Amino acid sequence: MQNLSSIREHMEVIGADGVHVGVVDRVEGGRIKLSREDGGEGRHEGHHHFIPGDLVAEIEGDKVRLSANGDVAVQHEEERDGNPLN
Repeated sequence: MQNLSSIREHMEVIGADGVHVGVVDRVEGGRIKLSREDGGEGRHEGHHHFIPGDLVAEIEGDKVRLSANGDVAVQHEEERDGNPLN
């Protein structure tokens, strides 16, 4: 896992395949809090989701690259309380 302290607000979060996963709101409790705009659809729309910090593979300029492809990474998103989205 990368050092999360170098992750900044507004950095793009991308999967290992380069697919957009979200935009950083901030790092909170060892997880990346994504902006509300990346909240998803239905009951998940309009609120923050979190990506576990252990998915961070590297930080490249203004991008946070995850170790999982984008479609897999979104399956690891969590609610504020740590529960999975599904």
